[in-house]
Amino acid sequence: MIQDVRLQIREFAAPAAQKLGIGKISDFADVILLSFVFFTTVHNSFSPAVSGVLFPVSYGNAGKRAKNNWNIRVASLVHAILIIFLAGRCLNLPSLDQNRAFGWHEDAGFVIAIATGYFIWDTLESIIHFSDVGFVFHGISCLLIYGLSFTPFVPYYAVRFLFWELSTVFLNIHWFLDKTGKTGSVLQLVNGIVLITTFFCVRCIWGGMMSYDFFVTLSGVDDQILTPYLVIYGGGNVLLQGLNWFWFTKMIVALVKRFQGKPNGHKVVNGKTKI
Repeated sequence: MIQDVRLQIREFAAPAAQKLGIGKISDFADVILLSFVFFTTVHNSFSPAVSGVLFPVSYGNAGKRAKNNWNIRVASLVHAILIIFLAGRCLNLPSLDQNRAFGWHEDAGFVIAIATGYFIWDTLESIIHFSDVGFVFHGISCLLIYGLSFTPFVPYYAVRFLFWELSTVFLNIHWFLDKTGKTGSVLQLVNGIVLITTFFCVRCIWGGMMSYDFFVTLSGVDDQILTPYLVIYGGGNVLLQGLNWFWFTKMIVALVKRFQGKPNGHKVVNGKTKI
């Protein structure tokens, strides 16, 4: 029965996928839907239930907006850990390496489908509970980039850029330490150093190298792809790299302030951008 439902979802998505020119997305429509439902469930049900038991004071006494930010962080952490593991299994796929622009592999498609479902949730959440326009642009850019990968187009780079999420793990841990009374602690200092190092390495350095390689690949096939793809992928890459450097400088400033003076003298603000 489950298999029949999955096939029906794929068949339902096929006509729209063909019209949009992303035919392979229909083969993973069920995975995308399941991913979206999964992260929505983590956000709305799993996190509130588990967090309320494990952190009855920090979570239980928080306001509505603070709890929502907490639940967002839990969903983000789950996605980061899951997607890093899955993306790591796709780094040595010969079919992707042999054709970095248009190569395809079903394993990569599965990982990209999970990421696409997550970014649908992430984009909607960023719009519904708006806190920063940067997160909205980030969500929309990632959703377009990963959704259009089903053309297929540059899945080789799609799985590699998912390693940016490694820094998300430590970013969320840093945030949770704030909310559980560990602000300014040795544990938070150590995590903060790991966060800054990881963010710089995977997003700024690794991301910069992959972006350069990506633009080299893009320039070699610019006569084979539509202009919207050049705009979305080229512009999206520049936007996301710009956001990485912007957030990196903000994290350094925030971390320095966090450990200057008395820890209890700091103001802790709920929100995605505060660490």
